[in-house]
Amino acid sequence: MEVLVNNKLYAVQPETTVASLLQFIQLPTTKGIAVAVNRRVVPRPDWPATMLCPSDQVMIIQATQGG
Repeated sequence: MEVLVNNKLYAVQPETTVASLLQFIQLPTTKGIAVAVNRRVVPRPDWPATMLCPSDQVMIIQATQGG
C-alpha cells in the first residue's frame, strides 16, 4: 500500500504502524518528533498501535532549536 509522508510517496506493507513507518524511513532519531496522520496528531504512546491505511497522509515534524 502507499502512504504519503511529508509529501513523498512510500510503498509500505499492509498493517504498517506509525512506529514501524518511522523505522522504515530510517529517521536518525525520534527525539523531538511529532507525527500527524490525516491532520490528527498521534501521541507517542499510540505510535505502536496506530495502523496506517492506504492513501493516509502522514506529517512528521521535528523540533529545532534556534535563537
